[in-house]
Order: sequence, then C-alpha cells, then structure tokens
Amino acid sequence: MRTICPRFLIVPLLFMAASVALRGAGAPPVRPLLREIMGINGHTVQFKPELYKQVCRLARDYHPLAWDIGSETNFAPRFPFARNRVDWEAVYGAWVREGFTVNPCVMFDTVEAKQWLDIPRDAFAYGLSFARFFGPSGTQRLAESIEIGNEPGTYEDGIYRAVFENMARGVRQGDPKMKIATCAVTLGKSHRYAKSIECFEGLEGLYDVLSFHCYPEVEGWPTWRRSFPEDPSIPFLKEIRAMMEWRDAHAPGKAVWLTEFGWDATTKPRPSTGDFARWEGSTETQQAQWLVRAFLVFAGIGLERAYIFFFDDNDEPRLHGSSGITRRFEPKPAFHALAHLYRTLGDHRFDAVRTEEPGNVYVYDFQKGSDPAEGVRVVWSPTGAGRTIERSIPAPPGTILGVERMPLKAGAAETVAYTNADGRLTLSVTESPVYIRFRRK
Repeated sequence: MRTICPRFLIVPLLFMAASVALRGAGAPPVRPLLREIMGINGHTVQFKPELYKQVCRLARDYHPLAWDIGSETNFAPRFPFARNRVDWEAVYGAWVREGFTVNPCVMFDTVEAKQWLDIPRDAFAYGLSFARFFGPSGTQRLAESIEIGNEPGTYEDGIYRAVFENMARGVRQGDPKMKIATCAVTLGKSHRYAKSIECFEGLEGLYDVLSFHCYPEVEGWPTWRRSFPEDPSIPFLKEIRAMMEWRDAHAPGKAVWLTEFGWDATTKPRPSTGDFARWEGSTETQQAQWLVRAFLVFAGIGLERAYIFFFDDNDEPRLHGSSGITRRFEPKPAFHALAHLYRTLGDHRFDAVRTEEPGNVYVYDFQKGSDPAEGVRVVWSPTGAGRTIERSIPAPPGTILGVERMPLKAGAAETVAYTNADGRLTLSVTESPVYIRFRRK
C-alpha cells in the first residue's frame, strides 16, 4: 500500500535480442490458466476469504513485521501467534480452507533501519522461523511464498539488500520449497516506492519471483489520472513487457508477478481543498471493465500473476481510497464482472490473438485446459470512450454454445444477439467484453 503512485521508470530494451536467444527455438512454455493469474491484495484479519473466493484464489497479504517482533528485531516469534497476539494459523488457515494460495508480503516500514540490532543475525532468524512455520513443507502449509518488503524506500539500498539477503538465506534454510519474492522493483534507480533491480545483483539464487507495482497513470500529482489498460499513449503495458524482457535476458526461469495494479472508483465528489482537490478517479463501470480487460491482456502477453489493489474500500475520493472491488464488503460492479470472468475463463488459458487493433477492437481466443476442444472467443472495444459499435469478426470454429456480455451486477449475464453468415459474426461490441463460447468439431 502507498500514498503516492509514481511512474515506473523505463530503460531501453537493449536486451531484446538476448531475450529471444534465451527463449530459443523450442516449444513455447505452457500458458497459465487464467485462475492462476488472477490475484487480489488483502489485509490480515480484515480479509473475508469466503467472499473473495468468488473472484480468485490467489491472495497477497500485507504482513507487518512489527506485529511479529514488536520493536525488538532480535525477538524470536512464537508462531502461530504474532507478538501482538494475532493468530496467524487462524487467519491464513481460514484463507487456505477456502482454497486460497497465500502470499504474505512482510512489511517493515514501521521498523526503522536504525532499529535493527544485528541485521545478519536478526533477519536470518526471522526468515528461518517464518519459513519453518508458514512454508509448504511444514505441517500447516499456510503460505506458498514470502515477499521480503513491500515498498521499502525508507531503507537505503545497502541496508535493504542486507535485510533481504539474510532473511532470504533464513527462508532457504527453513523451507527450500518456499518461494522468495523481491520487494517492488524498478528497472531504473531506486526511489521511495521501489528498489532498483540492481539491488539484487549476485543474489539470483536467493529469489524466485520478481515483484513489481505498476499503475496505468496518465499523470501523477495533482490529478493521479489513470487510463484504460490498452491505452498505447501510457507506459503501463510497456513497463510490464519491459520487466518480462529483463527477466528473460537476465534471470531466466524466475517468475514475474505484478503485485499491485488497479483503479479507484468512488461515488463521492472529490474534496474542494487539500491534496486531492484535483484528483481524478474512474467510474465504477470503468473500474469493472478495465480490471477485466487488464487480466485478458495480461494473459495475452504471458504475465504469470497479477494482484488487484485493493480488496475493499470506504468510498473515499482520494488516491487508493476507493480501489476496492467491494465497498464495506458490499460488491461493486467490478466484483460481479471479475466473478463472471473467473467462472467463465478461470479454467481456460490464452490461445491466440485473432485481432488486436488499438482504439478499435480486440479479439482473443482462450482454450479450456482440461478440454482443448472447448474455447471462448472474447471481443471488446479497447478504449475508455464508452463507445458501442457494430462489428463483424471471424466466427469461431465449430458450434457456438452461447454469447454473453460481462455483467455489472449479480445474476445472469446479458445474452448478446448476433448474426452468423459466411464465417463472420456480427454483433454489438462495447467496452464490456463479450464472451463467445464454442466447441470445436
């Protein structure tokens, strides 16, 4: 979580050729199922797994280090209890019972760098204890991974590296099966909300996942205005591709997780004075459309995971104040749209781009993982203009089983009328994706 959303720093992709060479001429990797991509950011005891399991089964938690150790970095945690008596077995156990894979992000923002008594000793001991209790090799199996730091910009690079390296060594010893993720990284210089990828040079054996945050900003302060995910005029998708290309060139085999992205959507007017007097949010309809379309595009470019920020909000008209897909745990339109996406495509993986015309129309094909004969063709208008167009697209092969549009409320999705002639479907295309289910002969 953060209070300001900086623009991600981009470096020229001089390593493109090396990336291609590393991938080689062999068979392409198997794409993940969409449910293996879709994640959400929760927060400890506030998260309601029985509610959010309708949307995804990957949950990233903001896990405060200070809860576990207080202000004494040499304190030995007594898991399952945090030092403040939160019962992690009860918290994460409830998530796991609802089918979630849990990915805690250990945050040490409230523990100042100068408070560490002995970084090598204390960070190692915490990592060792954490992995032994939470890791996939233990009896509880509460967490798949540990992310060491969220946005630790208050730590100098050298100090953060020391904390990361020693905590990661403790995790490796405590449970070699536990995945280790970096904090939010940038390909440029370190700043308040991300650490330079250079901080991890030489530590490749101590991390499995590159974590980063990326928001589709048109500009930062004072409006923090965001755009739709496919917008070619903003760096959003370029930044994601850049991180994946860097991984291919410099850390092949590592996973890339986008651990924060999203849009604010409030029902309230912005304040007339103060820091957010010129802030611009999105509409609830836009939030729903853009989150769903973002996951479709992420699947198309091969991103392994993406976690929505945030799970719930209090309808505050400010940056990150209305990012939730629920409001006081009541579903917003985004919740219903994402739940439908999860039901419709969760067991499918990206198959092919049929049409990708920025500012006009996108058409993607998805294939069911357990039955390749079943597919879904998805079509949408990739703009933020709220437009509706009549469009003719190639008909999918085989028998059409149903055509419906992304819903914005509970209940059955809207059935979409179409004509099918000469191998072409003609239908109404809007900013809300249409799902054409079909079965190949």
